[in-house]
Amino acid sequence: MAVGAQLSVTDQRRMARHPVDHPVIAEHFGKGDVRLHIANISANGFMIDNADGVGRGERVIVRLPVIGRIEAYCIWTRDNRAGFQFERIIRIDDFVAMIDTLQPNPRLRKQR
Repeated sequence: MAVGAQLSVTDQRRMARHPVDHPVIAEHFGKGDVRLHIANISANGFMIDNADGVGRGERVIVRLPVIGRIEAYCIWTRDNRAGFQFERIIRIDDFVAMIDTLQPNPRLRKQR
């Protein structure tokens, strides 16, 4: 029997990451509601910078602007950071609309 997250998309951490400052209350499978701080995000996942007690393979559901509720799996942890991969890739038009909402610095937004 396989152990850990069984992802439907491959690990694609080379996707462009966008710096954000977005606190969320995530639904953690096992711990209930937890506060996370998303520091960067891509169409495939996000990184948090307050990962105390988060382990590889753990699952959370987060609510993001435009996207709504989406499940993510912890792929890696290091120090106080953790990287999560979405259960599915976000459509590019939805992702761009979400970044327009989340991006703290308009100069960092991708020009269309």
